[in-house]
This record gives sequence, structure tokens and C-alpha cells, in this order.
Amino acid sequence: MDDRAARIRTLIEGEPPSPGNPGALLRRACTAAADTLTASGAGISMMTEAGARGIYAASDPLTEHMEELQFVLGEGPCWDAFASRRPVLIPDLDRESPARWPMYTPAAHDSGIRAVFSFPLQMGAVRLGVLDVFRKRSGPLTGDELVTALTFAEVTMTALLDQHEDAATKGLEGDLAETVEHRAELFQAQGMVMVQLGVPIGEASARIRAYAYAHGRRLDDVARDVVERRLHFDRDLP
Repeated sequence: MDDRAARIRTLIEGEPPSPGNPGALLRRACTAAADTLTASGAGISMMTEAGARGIYAASDPLTEHMEELQFVLGEGPCWDAFASRRPVLIPDLDRESPARWPMYTPAAHDSGIRAVFSFPLQMGAVRLGVLDVFRKRSGPLTGDELVTALTFAEVTMTALLDQHEDAATKGLEGDLAETVEHRAELFQAQGMVMVQLGVPIGEASARIRAYAYAHGRRLDDVARDVVERRLHFDRDLP
């Protein structure tokens, strides 16, 4: 983990880290992103593959309103970023075609928002949601700000997966031998996914964790399915 990612991880997790509370983690991520990127606000919405909204957080009431509007209206940069799996960067809302978001753009303008930047929270084929960064002034993100925003999205997703894995691990019952058995099964599954996808072991581990999170399953159960060949990973696996 580089210095930028390490600093952001500390901001998101808090000192000491706050375990088992994704809502608190998301709120800290939003506040830290808004402050670091000199934005008027930042919001995160967790979404399913079908586009349904799960938990969400915002750095301030105006941003919460802007996030809510996108889901009430069914349009906006958050939707586009999630669907396209790519950042949506709008440095000047006034220059966007009225046909793109016919209801959202006027509402955002009336609320004083002039620029919005949306970054999907994703890992491989798995998407968990979107980080939105809002500004009351027009203008693009600098190169450094863009890298920082992308790092916020990446670190937030990783922290969520770690929290999910930690909660599952602490829920295990049994003695040390049982725990070691679970860990060995996970390592075996990581090796199998590494071969299936042709990726490094770190990415294989991340894909298994992302799958477990997205499907609301325990990490050990997913690992067991991989080992017993009930689950096979490919690059398009949701």
C-alpha cells in the first residue's frame, strides 16, 4: 500500500479502527473525501447489480439530498458510473446536454452544484456502489485530485471487504484447529482462483472477498465452494 492509500485508509477507518459498522466507515470516507478534495460534499451509495440501493452516507445534508435525488429521479452521474463501470467526470454541469439528465441537472443547479465527479466502487467484475464528489464551483479535478479520488474509491471498497471478512471471522466458533482449517481452505481457494483468472494471488483474494460481500455470504463458505468446485471464477462473474 502506497503512502497516499495508507493515509486515506487511516482517515476512513479512524484511529483506532471502528470494526463492524459499515455506515460509520462510509460516513468517515465521505467526510474525508470532501475535505481532501476541497469539495462541497461527498456521498456514497451502495448498490446491487440490479441497481437497487442499499446503505448510503453523505458528508453533509445538501449532499445527502443530492444523493437521494438521483434515486428518486432514477438518473444522474451515480447511475451512469455504476452502469458503465467507469468514472463520470462532469466539471461543468451547465455545459452538459439537457437530454442527458433532464430532471437531475436542473435540480442540482438549483441546489448550487456546478460540478460532480462519480467513481464506481468495484473490483474485477464486482460492483458495490459509487462515490460522488460535488463542488459548488465549475472546473475539472487536477491530475493529483483525480488520483486521490480514485484511491478513495479503491480504499473504501477494500476497507468494506476487510470489515466484512473480519466480522465473519469473529463469528467463527470452535477451537484453533478449526480456525486453521478455515484459513487453509481460503488459501487453497485463492490459489485456484489465481489459476482460473490468470491473476496475482492478491487480486484472486480480492475477487473472492468481493464476491462474498456482494452476495452477502461468509468468506469461508465461498472459499469452500471454490475448493469443492461448485463455484468457478471467470472475468465476468458478478
